[in-house]
Amino acid sequence: MHTPTHVVGEVSLLVRHNLLRTSNSLDDIEAVLAHPQALAQCQAWLSKHLPHAERRPVSSNAEGARLATTNPAWAALSSERAATQFIVSHAIQDDAYNRTRFAIICLPHTLQTPPPSAKDCTSLVVSVPNRPGAVHDLLVPLKTHGVSMTRFESRPARTGQWEYYFYIDLDGHPAQPHVARALEELRSLCAFYKVLGTYPVSS
Repeated sequence: MHTPTHVVGEVSLLVRHNLLRTSNSLDDIEAVLAHPQALAQCQAWLSKHLPHAERRPVSSNAEGARLATTNPAWAALSSERAATQFIVSHAIQDDAYNRTRFAIICLPHTLQTPPPSAKDCTSLVVSVPNRPGAVHDLLVPLKTHGVSMTRFESRPARTGQWEYYFYIDLDGHPAQPHVARALEELRSLCAFYKVLGTYPVSS
């Protein structure tokens, strides 16, 4: 949000979390180390198979795998590539179709906004004045012009004033007249408005 980079593409990858350990056993595991997101994506499996093991968040799954090699009572959640000795259990994520979406970003002078591809996404970050109905009003231009919203997430603005930024993904490209009209009206309602990028949707 605070840099001139923009999104020019996305990649959606199937993510498989494996339980790694220096011994090929689930016995006597005291802690499972992983990135907080991986721990969250495996919580049902961990609750069932390792209910008494501490879930210890670390900076990355690779770091968890490295640390697990230093203590035989520790295990890690990571990819097969990170395995140095044993994968005790394969594909333990709660969602069998678990995918992670990665954005491809660059400076505009490196690569400009891709042209329309017939299946595009436009990502925005906006904020609205703190008044009743302000978020509802954001949705009206989308409905009026037939633009579908595929993602809507709020994040604290960190101003100490209970303000939020809204991250929005829309179907379509600003080169399409109905999308351009919706964006123009939406922008007029915002206290802050930034297009993060327009890019082809990952297949």
